[in-house]
Amino acid sequence: MPRVMRSKYLYQLLVTALFLNTGSLEAQTSNSLGTFTPYSMFGIGELVRQGTPFNRSMGGIGVSLRDNRYINYINPASIVARDTLAFMLDFGVESQNIYHADKYTKSAYNTFNMNHIVFTFPLYKKSAMVVGFTPYSHIGYKFEEKEKRPEYVSEMGDVAYQHYGEGSVNQLFIGAAMAISKNFSVGVQGFYYFGTLFRNNTVVFGSSASHHSIKTSQNVLFKSFAGKIGLQYEGKINDRSVVSMGTTLLMPTNLHGEEKRLATTSSGTFLDTVFQSSNTNVQIKIPAEISAGVSFSRKYFAEDNLNRWMIGFDYIYQDWTKSEFAVTPGIDFGTAVRSAYKFGFEFTPDFFNTRYALKRWTYRGGIYHDRTYMKINGQQMSATGLTLGVSLPVFRWSNMVNFAIDMGQRGTLQEQLVRERFVMFHISISLYDRWFFKIKYE
Repeated sequence: MPRVMRSKYLYQLLVTALFLNTGSLEAQTSNSLGTFTPYSMFGIGELVRQGTPFNRSMGGIGVSLRDNRYINYINPASIVARDTLAFMLDFGVESQNIYHADKYTKSAYNTFNMNHIVFTFPLYKKSAMVVGFTPYSHIGYKFEEKEKRPEYVSEMGDVAYQHYGEGSVNQLFIGAAMAISKNFSVGVQGFYYFGTLFRNNTVVFGSSASHHSIKTSQNVLFKSFAGKIGLQYEGKINDRSVVSMGTTLLMPTNLHGEEKRLATTSSGTFLDTVFQSSNTNVQIKIPAEISAGVSFSRKYFAEDNLNRWMIGFDYIYQDWTKSEFAVTPGIDFGTAVRSAYKFGFEFTPDFFNTRYALKRWTYRGGIYHDRTYMKINGQQMSATGLTLGVSLPVFRWSNMVNFAIDMGQRGTLQEQLVRERFVMFHISISLYDRWFFKIKYE
C-alpha cells in the first residue's frame, strides 16, 4: 500500500485514541476505586447520590426530614432539629457491586470507598453548624474494543483500543442553620469543589512490530466554590402527627480546571512525545439544582421529636442542557435535564422496649427513579432502584450503626449501550454526645 495511504491510517488511529472513538461500551475489570461504569467516561462522570445511610435507605429522601438522632446534610435547615447540647458525628463507607452486560459480553466489578464524614454542633439555642466531606462525582472505567474495519486490519494487523479513567470531584462543605420560629428554619451551606479526573487512551498493535503503540492522556485538576440555601417548615396535624415540607436551591457555578494533555508513541524501551499541551482556563458549568420534599410522621409523644413512623417524597430538578463537554466522535453524547423522584419510609416498633432489641431497631425502605444528565445515542440514561436499611442503637440509644442496601438498574441493551445492575452497601456509625452541661450532686 502506498506510504501516503499508510500515513492516513496512522493519523486516523491517533485521532481515534485522542477522542475515544469507540462504537460500543464493553466493560472490563479495572483498578478504579470510586466507581466502575463505562458511562462515567462522559462529562464529569457519575454523580454521587448524596446522603448518609439514613437517607440512602429511604430512596435518598431528605429535603423535608427532621430527626434529632441523625445528621441530614441534604437540607442544611434540618440540623436545628436537635438536642441543643448535642455534638454529632457520622462516618460512612460504601461498597459497589456492579454487573455489566451488552449484546456480546458480561462482566462484574466491586469497589469499596469512604462515602462521607459529617460533624454538627450547636451554636446557640436555636442555631447549629455542620461540616462535612463527601464525593460529588466519580469516573472509573476500563474497556477495550478490537478494530473491525477490514481496510485497517489488512494494513495494520490486530489493533486494540484501550480506555482507562479514574478520579473524583469532591466537595467540602460548611453550613449553618437557624430556627426562625417554632415551625420554620433556614440554613445555608458553602461548598468547595476539588479533585482530579484522569483519562488514558491507548492504541495497541498486536501483530505488527513495525508500528508503535499510541498513548494519549488527559489530566484535569478542578476547583470551585458554590452555595446552597435550604428551608423547612414543620406543622402539627394533631397532637402526635406532623407534616414537614422543605426545599433547597444549589446555586450554579463553574468548575475551574487546569488541563494537561499528552500523546506519546512507544515500542519496547523507545518512547517519543508527539503532542503536549496545557490549558489553565477550562470551565465546566454545574447548573442550579432545585429540590422539594414533603413528609408525614407519627411521634411517640406530643412534645418529642422521636418518630414512630414516617413517609416522605422528594423531587429534584437540574437543567444540564447548557453545560458543554468535550465532543466524543463516534458516540452521540449530549446533556439533558436531570430529574429524580424519591419515596421512602421508616418504622420503629418500640424504641423504648428494654427486652427485645429487634423492636428498638428502626427499619427503612424506599424507591427512586433518577433520569441522569447524560444522553447517549439519543437515549437519556436513567437509574431505578429499591432501597432497604436498618439502624441499630448501640450502648446508648442515641448512638447508631446504620446499614443501607441499594439495588437497581441503569442503562439499556439498545443503541449499542450497556445495561448495569448494581447492589450497593452503605454502612455508617452515628455518634452522639452531650457537652457543656453540669452534673448536680446532692
